Amino acid sequence: MKSAVIVFPGSNCDRDAQTALTEVMGTPPAMVWHKDGELPEDVDLVVVPGGFSYGDYLRCGAMAANSPVIEGLRRHADRGGYVLGVCNGFQVLTETQLLPGALLRNAGLDFVCRPQALRIETSNSAFTSAYGDRNEITIPIAHHDGNYVADEETLDRLEGEGRVAFRYSGNPNGSARDIAGVLSENGRVLGLMPHPERAIGGHEGGDDGRGMFESLLSAI
Repeated sequence: MKSAVIVFPGSNCDRDAQTALTEVMGTPPAMVWHKDGELPEDVDLVVVPGGFSYGDYLRCGAMAANSPVIEGLRRHADRGGYVLGVCNGFQVLTETQLLPGALLRNAGLDFVCRPQALRIETSNSAFTSAYGDRNEITIPIAHHDGNYVADEETLDRLEGEGRVAFRYSGNPNGSARDIAGVLSENGRVLGLMPHPERAIGGHEGGDDGRGMFESLLSAI
């Protein structure tokens, strides 16, 4: 499986994503600088990592959404490629409108950083199938702007189409309907605030994030 990680100025989880992909997938990803404009040919999975792209100027993900590499990301998604946007990557995906909604300042106006319990809302996706019949996992969170919002019509559509992938068990940021991660219409793009790449069974103290990458490996 061929994967790539997009690197923006201010990314700080790109190396974590690289480590996770290398360990679980068995092949290191291509690290693509945002100004390169093109992704490698025949890439299967693109990870948009967490961090503070462009220092979160204007608003989180807004400047990254206008980087040269984004057109390549759009083409990848349009042809059915897999995309995983984590934390700031989720913010970028909403700014590019590859996913609906927006991420606002946490309801408590605090940066939250802790292990977070998540309810798995669907096991029938390329990102969750390896969890089997598990209902809950624990994944680290670390964000200041993770409050997911969308209008009621959009939220109802996400619910009705089974596109809510994860919900918080104990909402840390005020997200509408406890939503922690959402899928695209074709189920091949996932954005989520928690960090699965920080929970693959190494020194982090947990391995519940590993199933997300194992699910992708099986799907691809």
